[in-house]
Amino acid sequence: MVWRSPVGQRRRRRRWRWRRRRRPGWGGAPWGKAMAPRLQLEKAAWRWAETVRPEEVSQEHIETAYRIWLEPCIRGVCRRNCKGNPNCLVGIGEHIWLGEIDENSFHNIDDPNCERRKKNSFVGLTNLGATCYVNTFLQVWFLNLELRQALYLCPSTCSDYMMGDGVQEERDYEPQTICEHLQYLFALLQNSNRRYIDPSGFVKALGLDTGQQQDAQEFSKLFMSLLEDTLSKQKNPDVRNIVQQQFCGEYAYVTVCNQCGRESKLLSKFYELELNIQGHKQLTDCISEFLKEEKLEGDNRYFCENCQSKQNATRKIRLLSLPCTLNLQLMRFVFDRQTGHKKKLNTYIGFSEMLDMEPYVEHKGGAYVYELSAVLIHRGVSAYSGHYIAHVKDPQSGEWYKFNDEDIEKMEGKKLQLGIEEDLAEPSKSQTRKPKCGKGTHCSRNAYMLVYRLQTQEKPNTAIQVPAFLQELVDRDNSKFEEWCIEMAEMRKQSVDKGKAKHEEVKELYQRLPAGAEPYEFVSLEWLQKWLDESTPTKPIDNHACLCSHDKLHPDKISIMKRISEYAADIFYSRYGGGPRLTVKALCKECVVERCRVLRLKNQLNEDYKTVNNLLKATVKGDGFWVGKSSLRSWRQLALEQLDEQDGEADQSNGKMNGSTFSKGELCISENERRLVSQEAWSKLQQYFPKAPEFPSYRECCSQCKILEREGEENEALHKMIANEQKTSLPNLFQDKNRPCLSNWPEDTDVLYIVSQFFVEEWRKFVRKPARCSPVSSVGNSALLCPHGGLMFTFASMTKEDSKLIALIWPSEWQTIQKLFVVDHVIKITRTEVGDTNPSETQYVSEPKLCPECREGLLCQQQRDLREYTQATIYVHKVVDNKKVMKESAPELNVSSSEAEEDKEEAKPDGEKDPDFSQSNGGTKRQKISHQNYIAYQKQVIRRSMRHRKVRGEKALLVSANQTLKELKIQIMHAFSVAPFDQNLSIDGKILSDDCATLGTLGVIPESVILLKADEPIADYAAMDDVMQVCMPEEGFKDLRVCFSPQVPVSLDTNL
Repeated sequence: MVWRSPVGQRRRRRRWRWRRRRRPGWGGAPWGKAMAPRLQLEKAAWRWAETVRPEEVSQEHIETAYRIWLEPCIRGVCRRNCKGNPNCLVGIGEHIWLGEIDENSFHNIDDPNCERRKKNSFVGLTNLGATCYVNTFLQVWFLNLELRQALYLCPSTCSDYMMGDGVQEERDYEPQTICEHLQYLFALLQNSNRRYIDPSGFVKALGLDTGQQQDAQEFSKLFMSLLEDTLSKQKNPDVRNIVQQQFCGEYAYVTVCNQCGRESKLLSKFYELELNIQGHKQLTDCISEFLKEEKLEGDNRYFCENCQSKQNATRKIRLLSLPCTLNLQLMRFVFDRQTGHKKKLNTYIGFSEMLDMEPYVEHKGGAYVYELSAVLIHRGVSAYSGHYIAHVKDPQSGEWYKFNDEDIEKMEGKKLQLGIEEDLAEPSKSQTRKPKCGKGTHCSRNAYMLVYRLQTQEKPNTAIQVPAFLQELVDRDNSKFEEWCIEMAEMRKQSVDKGKAKHEEVKELYQRLPAGAEPYEFVSLEWLQKWLDESTPTKPIDNHACLCSHDKLHPDKISIMKRISEYAADIFYSRYGGGPRLTVKALCKECVVERCRVLRLKNQLNEDYKTVNNLLKATVKGDGFWVGKSSLRSWRQLALEQLDEQDGEADQSNGKMNGSTFSKGELCISENERRLVSQEAWSKLQQYFPKAPEFPSYRECCSQCKILEREGEENEALHKMIANEQKTSLPNLFQDKNRPCLSNWPEDTDVLYIVSQFFVEEWRKFVRKPARCSPVSSVGNSALLCPHGGLMFTFASMTKEDSKLIALIWPSEWQTIQKLFVVDHVIKITRTEVGDTNPSETQYVSEPKLCPECREGLLCQQQRDLREYTQATIYVHKVVDNKKVMKESAPELNVSSSEAEEDKEEAKPDGEKDPDFSQSNGGTKRQKISHQNYIAYQKQVIRRSMRHRKVRGEKALLVSANQTLKELKIQIMHAFSVAPFDQNLSIDGKILSDDCATLGTLGVIPESVILLKADEPIADYAAMDDVMQVCMPEEGFKDLRVCFSPQVPVSLDTNL
């Protein structure tokens, strides 16, 4: 409960004390409408246990423990539900049902009419993730009436889909070509009853990635080329030439020789003019720069065919003809050479609604006045993110509309309004202010394409009819939409009817929920809350979680239960079912009696804890009892746990008491783990742990432990003696001094023996710490041999990469090793002189000889492991000024003792043999086994010491072989805060530059060290999301490019 006001708290408390009621055993606990917190109610419910013994518990005490007679709370006074009071039925979710309720609250289904197309409005397009740039162009092309009419005239394969007088109902219509997709989309945009339609079929046919935003200008050019190539196969000239008639113009590159005046013309078609906006404020300035004259001088002089020599010349573009629809691409997305990625130019460009192109064309006197018909907007400061919308003028009504995917907004007063879009894309506070625009002019820093239509006196054709087969498809889609609307409306009606019935049920039953003095039952609070929750269906009542071991209501669960009237309970169980029903007979006397006993012991425990602590401070006189020190430190906690546990689990706590003091039922030998306590202290402890083992002070320690302790001391002394003897016998091998080397064969011997480096390391561990390590009894050279008994290493490899796996032994040392250890296989290398020449040729022969088959298999498996690793560690070292500063890593063999302990691996028991090595030493047939089995065995036994020592400026990364270099650069960016385009990576002098290549193909293997050289940081980044996009080549239209005909030239964006 929450107090209504903190002011005058003492005064209210005094009045509350006079109004409270009392029950036997509560000892002055508060009763009334203002309840105490839950913990206080818990204490008050069991306060009677302080004065009542377990055998004296009565029915009145049981009802008090279950808080049967707590007064219920009143709505308005109690603001939230009191979980400590089973009679509080306030704040369980009833407030949403009491009083009048709006019908819309009974359902979560939107009005289907909201999805219906408004009168005299256009149809929107669904954004499939990042396809807003496609939606803007589709709306612009749809409102080009000539293009729409021409597409409707295209023949379609839909005739195969037709049957009789209508469309087949068995399957949905699937367009087969780009033209058919556009036909169907335009027909839906024209006559659909939906507020928006789904263009996923069209987008899928183009192979576009719906999750990645692409360059909108490039998409426009590539799609127009594809559409022109597709329509070029049509027989109808109005259809075949529609793209050229509407969008195609012509200009000439004119070069004039300054010496002879000869003109050279190169004619070229265009579908849009790409205008540079850097340094300009007006559209006319951009057009003038596009057509300005360029001087060709110096090294850039022009070769004149008339003069037959290089001459100074001028070059410019002349507009020869203009299309009906003039697309002006404002080059806002440019390549920044400093940063290495694209950026957006957020500068204002002014443009007028009427554009006179006559001053810019070569042939004067024609109709060259254009009026603005569309403005395509990119909202956002980055070239790699943002949102595309289109402002398009309806050619039939002259009204402007804003197309924003599904949402379409009509502009007021037939005027273009761009102010809101400019405010939404504010990149920074330092951005220049928007210049003032006169009547009929606009300025924008987000417009990236302007569409102008040639002004004519003729009114556009307002009667563009959808072909019959397309109209039938649209009618079918509209029928489906109407069916969906009816279905949604019916679902809304059913939800409302169900909600009204639930409303009446709650209003009726909630008033009858309080039990009062009449017969009652208990129901869980959770179920009541779900019953009052309109969002979830009501399930049957389940009270099993609240039962005690006697299948009655557990007293500790009363905080999550509510006491309701028997009348309400009968209705609940009849309508929803469930159980078990918890009536007045469900009050468990056994649990209450047990709880009373536990509470009395807990109260006594605090006093006994103080008594025992005082007794432990005194010196023990006479006989006492041994108790474990750990048990003494936590005996009160152990006692509390025992009191809270069930009778069957209580034995565990008894076992914990003195658990560390005895071994196998006897007293342990270590006096550091036990303490002698007095007879009185032990008697107090026995009250709580009656089953704990008892150890008087005169009890002898465990005889077996004494024997084991004595044997351990003898073994330790024996190990030290053995270690000292072996260290004295093999001093150079232990200290790694005066070791032979294969690459520089010693002159005083012709024979060297080989043992496993693993044996040497384990033996050194034992000699260093004989008390902690087991002695090494045998030399396991079988790990260096193949299953056929042949040597796995060549002489050359043992001088290089395999030198870490073997240890060379002098002949004198070998004799000592044979005396001290059991050797399974003898491996030696002999130097011999071959030939009569002077000097003679030296030859090295191993015994046993090399097994070429297994050697080749081992090498293949090692190479495969290096190429197919997963979650392996590599190291990236950041270098400064091309200097790699790092310390010399210590040799792998000279590891410290602590590191040697960490690297210790579990060896096979003595005498255990691998089944692959069961052949005899004779000339028997070789056993055939797979290389994988042998390699697995080698990995278990041979320990390759490949640990890399990290140095300053170096970080470890977890990578996989199939991971691309681009993904590695992203990891490096998070580790070193260096953007991917600033990273110069190399490994072993080889530059890593192919971002799409995998690490396995680039030669990056586990434990490799990659050098990172970071370029100078760039001061101005447009947005951090550019980092994720820069490393990824723009391949969003690669599927679109495949559709192009080789004869159709594709103009690529030079700014990409």
